[in-house]
Amino acid sequence: MYLRGLRNIKLTIISNREAVQLSIFTEEIYKNDIKNYLLELLNNNRQPSGTELLEEIENFFGWEIRWALCNIIEEILQNDNIQGIKKNYLIELIDKNSDYSVVSALGDKSINTNSVKSTLDYLLEKGQHYRKSDEFIEMIDFMGKFRRYSPYNNMLVKIQNPHCSFYATKHDWENRFKRNLKEDAKPMLILAPMHPVMLVYDLDATEGEELPKEITDFGKFQGEWRPSLLQNLMDNANKYLIRIGYKKHSSTSAGFAAVDRESKSFKMRISIHKDLDEPSRFGVLCHELAHIFLGHLGSDTDRWWPSRQNLNHQSVEIEAEAVAYLVTKRLDLEGSSITYLASYLTEKSIPDGISIDYIGKVAGKIEEMAKGRVAAPKRKK
Repeated sequence: MYLRGLRNIKLTIISNREAVQLSIFTEEIYKNDIKNYLLELLNNNRQPSGTELLEEIENFFGWEIRWALCNIIEEILQNDNIQGIKKNYLIELIDKNSDYSVVSALGDKSINTNSVKSTLDYLLEKGQHYRKSDEFIEMIDFMGKFRRYSPYNNMLVKIQNPHCSFYATKHDWENRFKRNLKEDAKPMLILAPMHPVMLVYDLDATEGEELPKEITDFGKFQGEWRPSLLQNLMDNANKYLIRIGYKKHSSTSAGFAAVDRESKSFKMRISIHKDLDEPSRFGVLCHELAHIFLGHLGSDTDRWWPSRQNLNHQSVEIEAEAVAYLVTKRLDLEGSSITYLASYLTEKSIPDGISIDYIGKVAGKIEEMAKGRVAAPKRKK
């Protein structure tokens, strides 16, 4: 009530002054409140784009604050103990060369996000509907068994088999999924309550009845295919110093993106399952590039993509798959985005951490990279 009342008085006093005077006056009144607002936003694992943040701030504090927001962010960076992921995000917000910054939003470079919001609403509705199917409930139950293991045990499994996406005990494979261990099945060790260790097995170490297709076909795309789309996307990704390779993955792992710590010539690397056909390789590449361009792996020294590592896993996967869905749908490809996203849709609304603005801009960027050659980004001096 205090803020709302103060705002009304302020507008009455200076209603006839120029925008700059409004900005200075507003900044002095609301500076601490806006700083606290931004810090709370960061602490809540939210990293909206400059366009979304500006709209949010204006709705809460008034339109005249738009001209003071960059100054307040700079002051936070100078005077507050902000480090790591949070600092990188704030720097991105005031970068005049970034399409995702407040500076860009002030220059009216923001896009109309209504179509993206409509698409996400569609995915949400279909995903919630699909969650009711028997096959999906069975899959979720299995995934629940996987998530039931402790983070430490998941880490142990990843060390023993980096490409393992699903694992279970011999008993679970036989009784729940009617699958038997192969003759040469190699067990993995995890720690178990009341016992020293427990043996678990990857899906590829079993054989038997078919699993729900959502487990094995989540990375597959089909439709009218143009080989140039994949080649263009790969060539343009290389311009961003993103290395793309193909190798054997687990049957439940279509690919992954990571910081490239092996090569001095590239910033990021993407690995895609070599057994996928070209349309599926393209769809998976869209998803993994989305992770990079959405900032899920952090920014780079040239700030070719933002730093948004503070998001939770649910928001990260929904954003990346929404981008892949938008790009592939516009290029006449169909995948399993709805069933994939359904596993992350635990509520009937889009999670707060998701940025519709980022999704729209990154989808447009990847689509442009697929349709033709784009100019290489400039290095920072």
